[in-house]
Amino acid sequence: MSTKTWTAVDNYIVSSLFEADPVLDAVLAANRDQGLPAIDVSAAQGKLLSLLVRIGGAKNVLEIGTLGGYSTIWMARGLPDGGKVVTLELDPHHADVARANFEQAGVSDKVELRVGPALQSLETLAGENAGPFDLIFIDADKPNNPNYLAWAMRLAGPGTVIVCDNVIRDGAVINEDGRDANVEGARAAFSFIGDDKRLDGTAIQTVGAKGYDGFAIAVVD
Repeated sequence: MSTKTWTAVDNYIVSSLFEADPVLDAVLAANRDQGLPAIDVSAAQGKLLSLLVRIGGAKNVLEIGTLGGYSTIWMARGLPDGGKVVTLELDPHHADVARANFEQAGVSDKVELRVGPALQSLETLAGENAGPFDLIFIDADKPNNPNYLAWAMRLAGPGTVIVCDNVIRDGAVINEDGRDANVEGARAAFSFIGDDKRLDGTAIQTVGAKGYDGFAIAVVD
């Protein structure tokens, strides 16, 4: 199998199961035009996030790593009336692009965007007694995965679902001797989830338009 085949299957999934969505297409186009890296989740992955929000009846969602807001919009669309996504972004330019995308997608009233280093924003949220969040999506700088997971546990409650993206790294996650910081961050996520007895988790390997990767998913007992 190849990335070409995986991408074709992703396209088949979208064409078979999704309605045409010019708004989300425009969001991805805006991200490209503004020079953002093409590291958004795929459409199929975005829809999964939206379904997880709906399946769990989530009302309060935390996202660590906004980029241009593509995944944020997917999750916001799954929220009920009165629900909110708090999303954290380091880069002010990315945040500006995301705000425009939220406006275009009609979800600005469901999104609170905080700009700055995520660890500082997480500390601020904890100081504000924010949460507990019903779903927490971690998709930021991978070396900080264990720090983000630690804060996620402080901002979670029983039943909170935590999703940590990009943990397979083309299979490199099994390389114990690697020195790639992103791979080490993926391995740290597995260690954190496996060692914390409050978490019941698994991981899903994925192939598609984004290549070979996957995500870890856990629920707080």
